[in-house]
Amino acid sequence: MKTDGAIIVSGAASGLGAAVMQALASDGVRVAGFDLAQIPEEHRPKGATGYVCDVSDADAVAETAEKVVSDMGSIHGCVCCAGIAPGAKLAGRSGPHDAELFLEVMKVNVIGTFNLMRSAAHLMSRNTPDETGQRGVIVTTASIAAYEGQIGQIAYAASKGAVAAMTLPAARDLASLGIRVVSIAPGIFETPMVAGLPEEVRQSLAATIPFPPRLADPADFAGLVRHIFENKTLNGSVLRLDGALRMAPR
Repeated sequence: MKTDGAIIVSGAASGLGAAVMQALASDGVRVAGFDLAQIPEEHRPKGATGYVCDVSDADAVAETAEKVVSDMGSIHGCVCCAGIAPGAKLAGRSGPHDAELFLEVMKVNVIGTFNLMRSAAHLMSRNTPDETGQRGVIVTTASIAAYEGQIGQIAYAASKGAVAAMTLPAARDLASLGIRVVSIAPGIFETPMVAGLPEEVRQSLAATIPFPPRLADPADFAGLVRHIFENKTLNGSVLRLDGALRMAPR
């Protein structure tokens, strides 16, 4: 994959973000890895630079993105992978869903994605367009929970539904600037969150996936990110990456 400028990857310390950072850097792309804490040097591939940034803080995102431009010359891509997924029911024996928890999920997953999109798009608009008129690409991370949220996922499903819903209007807003916007809605991936579950639970999750019947490899997510950057007709779409999984209520 070729690009003239750097690509921001949020949530780059682990999971899907780490896989994207590794894949892009292996292609020779300069990657700016954003996370809440500095990514240890031994976990950053050659060509990747770590930046401490709370994506829910609009000023921090804008300042850090400007720092990337100062350090690397320009930004030509942004992949939003930062997110949280605490579980809680709307109401239950312990009482109603914690309102602050719901707000925190929205701040990280929705406002964080919005903050990255707005800052990246603003900086990409300064780029010289390529031969097709393109100035940049933004990839966001929704989830199949946006469509089939399970019990205990009301906050997470709402946040990922919002990310999915932002995709088309963002693509339309940025079309005149030559910036594409695509979202990926992953299914169940082999991430640190899933890795911490008991083995019998992991096997049960894998068994629900029609084909291939396994927890998805984060490298598959990174591969789709690569394809989005290379396929210049992809725009304004939410792409499911789930092995034909349609999640049951629980």
